[in-house]
Amino acid sequence: MTRAPRRGHHAAPPREDVLAAAMATVAERGLDGLTMAGLGREVGMSSGHLLYYFRTKDELLLQTLEWSERHLGAERGALLARPGTARERLDAYIGLYLPAGHRDPHWTLWLEVWGRSQNADDTARSRQAAIEGAWHRDLVALLAEGISRGEFRPVDADRFAARLRALLDGFSVHVTVGIPGTGRDQVLAQAAEFLDETLTRGVH
Repeated sequence: MTRAPRRGHHAAPPREDVLAAAMATVAERGLDGLTMAGLGREVGMSSGHLLYYFRTKDELLLQTLEWSERHLGAERGALLARPGTARERLDAYIGLYLPAGHRDPHWTLWLEVWGRSQNADDTARSRQAAIEGAWHRDLVALLAEGISRGEFRPVDADRFAARLRALLDGFSVHVTVGIPGTGRDQVLAQAAEFLDETLTRGVH
């Protein structure tokens, strides 16, 4: 793991450095290893100083997730803009959406934020909805493009996107927690089979 450089307590590191260190900790030691005290030691801040910036651990987790999503969003935008068929880009979208494997840090964090959201305020819920909305809008646009080109069946793009993402979410939970028989390669094959059956069958 690349550790954030240690700094003196009087020079607070940029927020991006703190969030990157938090994500790196989740990747290396899991959520149980992410504490305010431990993160403070990584970036050269006291836990009290971190609480001044983030207020609660829930807020730290949500901001870390938003930071990770910004990076994924840039990667998603690049893959959707590249040349190729709509199906090729849809497969790439799904590959980016799904966890890399058991204990994927982004999905581990996502599941934790979801679990804590039962008691979240409206602002936090809106921020979570914004993350979901970005993935959904890009998928709807890609489906609509494929339909207009005749690559996909003329489905309702918005409804199909909602169903496909629900399927991917369910599979992603299984991959992240390590349920036997639902590794990443198996899930990719299942998703491709689903698209063949529902989106491209009968299209010439």
